Amino acid sequence: MIEINNTGNKDTRSGFGAGLVEAARENENVVGLCADLTGSLKMGDFAEEFPERFFQSGIAEANMMGVAAGLTIGGKIPFAATFANFATGRVYDQVRQSIAYSQKNVKIAASHAGITLGEDGATHQIMEDLGMMKMLPNMTVINPADYNQTKAATKAVAKMEGPVYLRFGRPKVANFTPEDQEFVIGKAVNMHEGSDVTIFATGHMLLKAAEAVNLLEKEQISVELINIHTIKPLDVDAVIASVSKTKAAVTCEEHLMNGGLGESIAQVLGRNIPAPLEMVAVDDTFGESGKPEELMKKYGLTTENIVEAVKRAVSRK
Repeated sequence: MIEINNTGNKDTRSGFGAGLVEAARENENVVGLCADLTGSLKMGDFAEEFPERFFQSGIAEANMMGVAAGLTIGGKIPFAATFANFATGRVYDQVRQSIAYSQKNVKIAASHAGITLGEDGATHQIMEDLGMMKMLPNMTVINPADYNQTKAATKAVAKMEGPVYLRFGRPKVANFTPEDQEFVIGKAVNMHEGSDVTIFATGHMLLKAAEAVNLLEKEQISVELINIHTIKPLDVDAVIASVSKTKAAVTCEEHLMNGGLGESIAQVLGRNIPAPLEMVAVDDTFGESGKPEELMKKYGLTTENIVEAVKRAVSRK
């Protein structure tokens, strides 16, 4: 059984805000840029403590990305923050040309990602962002699970050189990963050993995957659970090692099936290990307005959906 020790529901965007303040205290070159969403991105504490290092771009995301790229030339470490939909779709040209291609040390902080954005609806619920960003050469892509992990990830990316896409969300979710965790970019975390099937989960879906592991254990199905917080570079060695043992895999993500974690895992398995793979993800559709949990149920992103996917994968061995 996985012990899910929830220390209190918190939103991952608050983890970003807290991590940014700590990163700035450690390094005077850390600066923050925001596209008129200081409250939504939880950057208020940063702006108050470091007013001379906080730049409000207004609703001009393309300009913000260009300014961020320019700041790196002077040795700054800019965190350019806005909603995930605007941090990718609206500014793809600037991100591609001025940041990824140019290998600028910009950290793109993308909040309100996925379908759990809820009532804002399909125009804001981006579910293709991981695919858009992981396809860019030089771009590191990170999707942490809870407040603690987002805080740790924010501090970690401030210390690495190169472009980063850091994805997090709006709703309050269980805060269950360790407070003092070591966040190693590109290294998966094995949360539970198993022998029958491996679940690879990322972001908000990690908690639901952990719940599924406990339910399946009652049915004598032994599940290995791997937390994939770094989508790119993917921890290929961890994927191969786990599936070599379990001979079956399931991926879980709050993202479209096309372009997401499942696609990356499928590439690894196709090149290295012939094994059945099931994907728990949104299947080629836009979202809609609604309560986050209602939408997760409608679009097949529940604990029960994971349990069913595991059983399908095991039956195909």
